[in-house]
Amino acid sequence: MVRRRFRLSFLAAIGALIATPAPLLAAPPPLLAPHVLLIEAETGSVLFEKQADDMVAPASLAKLMTLEVVFDQLQLGNIKLDDEYVISVNAWRKGGAPSHGSTMYAALNSRVRVEDLLKGVMIQSANDGCIALAEGLAGNETSFVRMMNDRARELGLTKSVFTNVDGLPDPNMRVTPRELGQIARHIILTYPDYYKWFGEHEFTWNKIRQQNRNPLLAMNIGADGIKTGFTNEAGYNLVGSAVQNGVRLIVVVTGLKNAKDRAEDAKKLLEWGFKNFEARLLFEPGQPVAEAKIYGGAQGHVPVAAKQPVKVMVQRGVSERITAKMVYFGPVPAPVRQGQPIGELRVWRGDAKVLDVPVQAAEDIELGSTSQRAFDAAAELVINLFRSAAKRL
Repeated sequence: MVRRRFRLSFLAAIGALIATPAPLLAAPPPLLAPHVLLIEAETGSVLFEKQADDMVAPASLAKLMTLEVVFDQLQLGNIKLDDEYVISVNAWRKGGAPSHGSTMYAALNSRVRVEDLLKGVMIQSANDGCIALAEGLAGNETSFVRMMNDRARELGLTKSVFTNVDGLPDPNMRVTPRELGQIARHIILTYPDYYKWFGEHEFTWNKIRQQNRNPLLAMNIGADGIKTGFTNEAGYNLVGSAVQNGVRLIVVVTGLKNAKDRAEDAKKLLEWGFKNFEARLLFEPGQPVAEAKIYGGAQGHVPVAAKQPVKVMVQRGVSERITAKMVYFGPVPAPVRQGQPIGELRVWRGDAKVLDVPVQAAEDIELGSTSQRAFDAAAELVINLFRSAAKRL
């Protein structure tokens, strides 16, 4: 059997074009950032993007991946917040006071709790904290970086490459704004107990008090995270998040020339998103969205559904054409079990793809009879012969 990629198209039953005039779409604010992404956190629905798949230098935004690895190890129970890691000579020289970079000023050879190291990284962007976490957890930074890249692939980040734990310049380390948004969204949804530390306004270590570097926290827009970054190579970068009226948005801006422009672009995008968009429900959890073709089953098709509500952010008061396609590799061989991953539902608002949602089988499909399997095999053979002939034409 040759598995082929199937696309089942259908028009969602909301937001269809209407004949009467509709309000114009609200244009995004003027922006200076060359790379931009604005998404809704619950669903990942895209509100706005500009060159979001370009490879860029992350600067300290790379620390989001460092933090995610530590959060994951905490959640797995492999380490504890009260575990203590030593500030090595390497961590002190490369990331501590002698480095003149972002640091929590941890003393050489001191032992620091994981929780305090995390807060140093999240609030002060501490390079010494990053290195101490990496060395304490993996033995050395090189081994920890391998964990970062392995974990990135597990989370579906296919493009971003990490070469160190603190984001210091390296020509081989590049990420995309879209994947930075994915990391931030994952952290927010998966680790709420740790995420709250991003919103703390200050942190004191070694009797030195430092303010949180995130400018959005002081802007009275509901911001509670997440991370800034800067190097001469990367420019001024920011991943931010805010909540208003129960809706959380995540913004990514990179490559700006100064801190003022970075803060203003991020704030304008968040305010524009909150003002102009609202969530629209497409499908309830478990509601069939399409059918996938089955090979060798007691039935020829299986209904598929998403585990979570399928929502898309649409502009308020504007009628937009919402379309969706279920994409999968098939026919899916029987037997099929309820909850088995089948493919993904892709949703477009107008011409822009705004949502990818995994879908699963909504019911069991048992193996078909011998005659049913033989019929499917013959049908596949005929289809493949036609496909081969078409390729030769």
